[in-house]
Amino acid sequence: MKVFPDKLPEAIAKRLPPVVIVAGDEPLIHMEACDAVRAAAREQGVEEREILHVENGFQWGRLTESAASMSLFATSKLLELRLGDQSPGQEGSKVLEAYALQARDSDNILLISASRLDRKQQQSKWFKALDKLGLFVPVWPVDHQRLGFWMRDRATRHGLQLDMDAARLLGERTEGNLLAADQELQKLALILPPGARLNTETIASGVEDSARYDVFTLTDACLRGERERSVRIVQGLRGEGIEAPVVLWALTRELRTLLSLQQHLDQGQSLEHACKAQRPMIPDKRRPNYQQALSRLPHRRLHKLLLFSQRIDLAIKGGIELPVWDALNDLALTLAGGRGLLAELPHAYRIA
Repeated sequence: MKVFPDKLPEAIAKRLPPVVIVAGDEPLIHMEACDAVRAAAREQGVEEREILHVENGFQWGRLTESAASMSLFATSKLLELRLGDQSPGQEGSKVLEAYALQARDSDNILLISASRLDRKQQQSKWFKALDKLGLFVPVWPVDHQRLGFWMRDRATRHGLQLDMDAARLLGERTEGNLLAADQELQKLALILPPGARLNTETIASGVEDSARYDVFTLTDACLRGERERSVRIVQGLRGEGIEAPVVLWALTRELRTLLSLQQHLDQGQSLEHACKAQRPMIPDKRRPNYQQALSRLPHRRLHKLLLFSQRIDLAIKGGIELPVWDALNDLALTLAGGRGLLAELPHAYRIA
């Protein structure tokens, strides 16, 4: 059964199921979900804990042996199987299916921690067999639009009050790094009185800029039409030493995808069909982003943006003179629905 991280403590308060699978890429939420399972196990009398790290060459028989071995001091134990980004493979799948068959008659708890499990993995026999017995906790990164609310709620947990403007500023300064945000709040809780109310001035003066950006964060912001954020991310990527060709590749890929989607739509196909026809297929979660971009950017503008990206590529290679990072900034801003400094560039590089 699927249960989201914020509902997990309530779900396991009375009784831990035989199996809990925690999977996702957000380190802080992932860690806290696993900690909640460990705490519940201790409260329910499970004192012994054994950790198995799945790496290349892992002997899956170790899980079977650990589950079967009795302790002199305890009748049950918590088995932690740390998959990381490894796949069980054929051998591991069979062992996990076999484990599921005997788990109901065992007092042991199996905690599987893994990176994100895709749809195919969630349809596998081993996953379905274990999911029937317990809980699946999918861990997703906090959406940018909800980041301020998450920061405000997190501050409350540390005995602080955060107004929404301050919450958004904290989100900007630690974007993509919830662990850093939580550490900053812990630090502020140590130096400020309980119940202190934080405003933007407090955050600006007391929190280091811990934002970490990547090109995928940039493209999502552009597709959603987040103009100011797109510009900020381009500046952040430059400051972090990301090479210009990498940024250009990401933006150009989205332009080509949008043009391909537009072509399918012009042929009378639905957006769902058009997204499925892309290689790789566009996942359901990202489809609204493309829909927003297509409603905002006509075919003619997309085509001219693609031509502009080709000129940026020439500039990177030394073929023409063009301020590359300024041009990348304008490309991202225009893709997000704004108007940058393109009108000030030579006529050959303008976008009408």
